[in-house]
Amino acid sequence: MFFHIVLERNMQLHPRHFGRNLRENLVSKLMKDVEGTCSGRHGFVVAITGIENVGKGLIRDGTGFVTFPVKYQCVVFRPFKGEILEAAVSMMGFFAEAGPVQIFVSNHLIPDDMEFQSGDIPNYTTSDGSVKIQKDSEVRLKIIGTRVDATEIFCIGTIKDDFLGVINDPTTA
Repeated sequence: MFFHIVLERNMQLHPRHFGRNLRENLVSKLMKDVEGTCSGRHGFVVAITGIENVGKGLIRDGTGFVTFPVKYQCVVFRPFKGEILEAAVSMMGFFAEAGPVQIFVSNHLIPDDMEFQSGDIPNYTTSDGSVKIQKDSEVRLKIIGTRVDATEIFCIGTIKDDFLGVINDPTTA
């Protein structure tokens, strides 16, 4: 789920940022460019925790920009098949969100005793009415599949297993 790893990136800095605050400007630009992004290989970059090394800059011909190799530590979020997550329901069908990851739970992956109820607030309800899944409900689900693109991670989940399902219903809060 969460990993603390070391990554490298070449950062380009405009000449106006040179001077006493060069390192601070470089770190600030790195945080702005990297935090919140997704790489298919490592996952979502949650936060940069430290700078290990800033290499010597290389001046780009014609532009005056300087490219610095930067080695940094960061926390990344990467979901795996078989992992149990807690997520908030964002749409019926239903999609749930666990941080930056959207997880789709198909009708076939919802327990058989739950039926879809259309109306003012669409939801899935058990036959006895004791459990209800609707927008903003929090559910515990299991990842059963992932697809990784260059800049996104897609997941499919299920709540059709022991100890999975609704953990917080917004109507009872």
